[in-house]
Amino acid sequence: MRRFLAVCAAALLLPSRPAAAQGGVAIPDPASARVRLGPVYLNPTLALTNLGIDGNVFNEPIGADPKRDFTLTVEPRTDLWLRVGRTWITSQVGEQVVWYQTYAGERSANMRYQLGWSVPLNRIAFRIEGQWMNTRERPGFEIDARAQRRDKGVDGLAEVRISARTFVGIRGGRSVVEFEPDQRFLDQDLRLGLNRETRTAALTARLALTPLTSLSFDVARTGDRFAFSPARDSDSTKVTGSVTFDPLALLNGGAAIGYRRFQPVDPALPGFSGVTVAVDLAYVMLGATKFVVQASRDVNYSLDANQPYYVQTGANLSIAQQLFGPIDVVGRYGTFRLAYRDRAGVPVAAPDRTDHMKAYGAGIGYRLGQDLRVGVNIDRNERRSPIEDRRYAGIKMGTAITYGY
Repeated sequence: MRRFLAVCAAALLLPSRPAAAQGGVAIPDPASARVRLGPVYLNPTLALTNLGIDGNVFNEPIGADPKRDFTLTVEPRTDLWLRVGRTWITSQVGEQVVWYQTYAGERSANMRYQLGWSVPLNRIAFRIEGQWMNTRERPGFEIDARAQRRDKGVDGLAEVRISARTFVGIRGGRSVVEFEPDQRFLDQDLRLGLNRETRTAALTARLALTPLTSLSFDVARTGDRFAFSPARDSDSTKVTGSVTFDPLALLNGGAAIGYRRFQPVDPALPGFSGVTVAVDLAYVMLGATKFVVQASRDVNYSLDANQPYYVQTGANLSIAQQLFGPIDVVGRYGTFRLAYRDRAGVPVAAPDRTDHMKAYGAGIGYRLGQDLRVGVNIDRNERRSPIEDRRYAGIKMGTAITYGY
């Protein structure tokens, strides 16, 4: 309880991520801050995302008597913006506290920090940002264990304005994924299989169509190098076009479509060449109905050394409808396809394996003012796979309380 109270206090007092901006170098919007302390702008949020029952704590296979438990998840976060001359210092601190009543080994405190510096000059603008995360969250669909890992990275962008609405620039970054020793899943050491460093360099071009909309074009080269499994190393070339909408517009967020050529260093592993997608859009219709669409298609790494990567394709859709007064309902549906690639000349449990994920649910909420919402949710998740031990289904139900979302 003392740790929980300390985390909540930190969410209200410590720095956090900048407000999103419409393309290019991010510039905060001070008008959106809830708290101002002299030159410092703060935007605290707090979410009790689940207070209820997890019907399959370990994502155990169907028919294996899945374990149930009472669980609680709290996510405090704060954004901080500080103007220094013509530049902005921005940061974010957040923590996700996950608590289980019976299975204490599933409890965790997942920390995330970001710190950035934005410099918007007359013809030149640049931004540099660092991120650090220490977490036991499940890293995507592939690994069901809550394994301790650290993610850290730095990235930067520099742009030059060559006309009133046209910008060209360069972008670069480095990120590292490090699992702690003795973190295992399906009797495999996650550290030996997945610890890696990624380096990216890109050329960028951007056109500001309107004050609320911009188009971007990137050509990027990426290299992944694995600390203990060099047979997994790869290089990628990616060409991407994207559109970005201002967060304050009726249609906000962004959408990107590209083409990626993924080339493993090991000739025994086939590469991938194809379309990639990244969509995160929200639209409010008539002030009462909100649609949120998230879609993705790209390469992800697998723990299996003989099927070391898969192409993940899928989408999530949610619709929230205000019924009357402060009462609203929401429906959610998501589906994803994981298409694994086989290494040549080695045995695999399921050649050309494809897994399917599905999630759907609903909730009802009551707003106590503009920023505070109390809701009740029920969700079902399931996975279908040719590998019997990877098939599972589970239901989560509980209460959610959010402030500032």
